[in-house]
Amino acid sequence: MSKNSYKFFENKDCKYYPCHKGWDKINCLFCYCPLYFIKDCGGNYRMNKDRFKDCSECIVPHDDNGYEYVNKVLKDHFNKNKKKKK
Repeated sequence: MSKNSYKFFENKDCKYYPCHKGWDKINCLFCYCPLYFIKDCGGNYRMNKDRFKDCSECIVPHDDNGYEYVNKVLKDHFNKNKKKKK
């Protein structure tokens, strides 16, 4: 994956970088995960004591295949919900 393309962007100047500890390369394109509100997002999250997702251990949207994965999950989710409304 080429650095700083439309599918991958790494912002080492961000004051929160690295937001996920222990990773050498993080795709910052999805800094805030668009899958957060999807219950079955496929990521490695846990529910905190207030029943909110804690995604600090999840690297799914930030790895080399994150762009493709996020777009596939969003497309599937919206198509599923579109069929429910009919």
